[in-house]
Amino acid sequence: MPYRYVKKYPKPIRHHRQIRISKFLSLFFVFLGTGLILSALFPILSYQFFVSPQVTGLLNPAVSSIVLGQSSTLDTTQISNWFVNAPKLPPLPSKITHYSLSIPKLKIDQAVVKIGGSDLKKSLIHYQGTAFPGQLGTTVIFGHSSLPQLFMSQNYLTIFTYLPKMTKGDEILIEFDSILYKYLVEEVTEVTPDDVSIMEQRYDDSYLALVTCVPPGTTINRLVVRAKITKI
Repeated sequence: MPYRYVKKYPKPIRHHRQIRISKFLSLFFVFLGTGLILSALFPILSYQFFVSPQVTGLLNPAVSSIVLGQSSTLDTTQISNWFVNAPKLPPLPSKITHYSLSIPKLKIDQAVVKIGGSDLKKSLIHYQGTAFPGQLGTTVIFGHSSLPQLFMSQNYLTIFTYLPKMTKGDEILIEFDSILYKYLVEEVTEVTPDDVSIMEQRYDDSYLALVTCVPPGTTINRLVVRAKITKI
């Protein structure tokens, strides 16, 4: 009886090493995604639990969908979007258009402040109509902030990220019209976006108010660092 032989090809077998690599990559991307989420949430939660209770003023945890500084309608790089009812103050006469601000504690060195500007991507903004440095009244300066892991002291989109770390007695230096002024922090407060009391002017001395958004990476509330001029 004749016999016929047919060659049987073995079924493909995945190498154990390939299987281990696939599992490793899967776990790596899971942990990476989890880590990125936690790194974004941690500074927000730590601010709310550890920093916010220490600042004065009314903290209204206003319901807001604005998270991580993103919103489909609100562009926080434009100063006009920061306070809902901000007054339109008449500009004060001056030939000076820019000056510099330094905060040694935050490693901010001679940051540009534009008087009456609007674009926080390019500089800090001196709110038009508020007092000039060294004069009686309150100088109000706005600056952008972000998540701490994005901070760069020379980047105006992140420059005020660590402003919540300021405490009473910290120095703020301003060079205006070739004159150096020193301010000492008196208090750190937090207000809601509809509270425009920070624009109010006190004429018994020279004051300074630095403003940014908090918690870090969000636009829920406004942090205000208030300082008073002192002798150098």
